[in-house]
Amino acid sequence: MDGERDLARLCMEMDPILDTKTYVYCHFADFALLDGLVPICVFREREGLTAIVEKSDADRLSIPCQFEAKLITLAVHSSLDAVGFLAIITATLAQENIPCNVISAYYHDHLLVPVARAGEAIVLLNELRAVEKRLS
Repeated sequence: MDGERDLARLCMEMDPILDTKTYVYCHFADFALLDGLVPICVFREREGLTAIVEKSDADRLSIPCQFEAKLITLAVHSSLDAVGFLAIITATLAQENIPCNVISAYYHDHLLVPVARAGEAIVLLNELRAVEKRLS
């Protein structure tokens, strides 16, 4: 299955799920992750690896980190070539001044938002979902 492309259906079926864990961003200039570290995402940049890991792992391994965040998974199976879905999501959060870092994976889109704003982000996303359901 290729995933959903219809913008209205994506918004109606997004079903945001808040992970209870706290995640942080770590940087590895030498392009080497520490043994025992299991990131949820790694990205290679010219300056080194960025790894998103559970805060408890970063603390345990004494890894410098930043941006304590909660992970929100949009449970709809979105197509990797869907147009406009994340623009609506990020604009909704931006209207309330909620920072958001997005990761698109094979099946779902994932949002990392500041810990203190995660509950508010979930409310906003569910409100967006409810509006789309009423309009359909």
